[in-house]
Amino acid sequence: MSEISCRVEKTTGRITLTRPEALNAVSYDMCIAMEQALLAWRDDPAITQIILDASGERAFCAGGDIASLYRRGITGDFDYARKFWADEYRLNTLIDQYPKPYIAFLHGFVMGGGVGIACHGSHRIVCETAKIAMPECAIGLIPDVGGTALLARAPGKMGLYLGLTGYRMNAADSLYAGFADSFVLEKDFEQLKTALIDAGSPNPITEFSCPPTEPGVLAGWQADCDNVLVSGDLRGAADTDFADADMDKFWKKALAHNAPLSMLCTAEILHRLSPQDDVTTALDLEYRFTYRSMDEGEFLEGTRAAVIDKDRTPDWQYKRLDEVSDDKVNAMLAELPKK
Repeated sequence: MSEISCRVEKTTGRITLTRPEALNAVSYDMCIAMEQALLAWRDDPAITQIILDASGERAFCAGGDIASLYRRGITGDFDYARKFWADEYRLNTLIDQYPKPYIAFLHGFVMGGGVGIACHGSHRIVCETAKIAMPECAIGLIPDVGGTALLARAPGKMGLYLGLTGYRMNAADSLYAGFADSFVLEKDFEQLKTALIDAGSPNPITEFSCPPTEPGVLAGWQADCDNVLVSGDLRGAADTDFADADMDKFWKKALAHNAPLSMLCTAEILHRLSPQDDVTTALDLEYRFTYRSMDEGEFLEGTRAAVIDKDRTPDWQYKRLDEVSDDKVNAMLAELPKK
């Protein structure tokens, strides 16, 4: 079975991820197929909009296909991952700059690479099962695929908290943080898609939209978040407790489990970005890190622990925040040599 379906229905270009057995993880071939379809439809006057969705009940897309990157990386082949990320980021840029309505239907897990192919579009629709997160610090990476641009635009310091902890946002929280635009009940998804295709425009979204069925927590956490993370100094905030017990639990878990190098580099990228910066600026900073993440970072060990062996006990080279120097952070985010 193909990993992705690209076709045209009336004036709508349709893309469906069809890899549910892998939680629709984005492979290299899927990236290329999406890019080719989007480029063709961008220049086709008969196509008025794009609809992106996914098969399976558990996930829209749980991330990128990092297992394939790991298998190549442990042999010393770092160029495959570097090409994967470069081409994936080019797709993310294309989506962000797409001149036609780009409508994503998000259900279940939406993480990492799934955020990159959905949340830069013009219309991001979530339902009651959606769980959106950028959990990359747990695998020795950083929030990428342009995710740091979205985090930089979140209210106050909430983006920093989300990026460091990988907190899973429900529909209401994803709307609050700016990762989604509309809530539609999942049972109405197919009816809305039909209405969109018949209309040839995003106008029917308004008719189907309603308030989220469950409340979020981020708005209530905002003041606490801004108070603790006001300086953006992660090392200084590491020993600080959040007033909300649940918020503090996720914070302490991240500090105990996530890669200190990844967390400090994430904080530095968000320090350098402003809410006005575009996705290409964020992707440039992200690629500096991901380019170096195998040979100079912790990505291989993080992926081994989380995805390959699944022992959840990564043996990080840097085990505490105070073991990572500012020079190391700056080296991971330095401009790449010109080829």
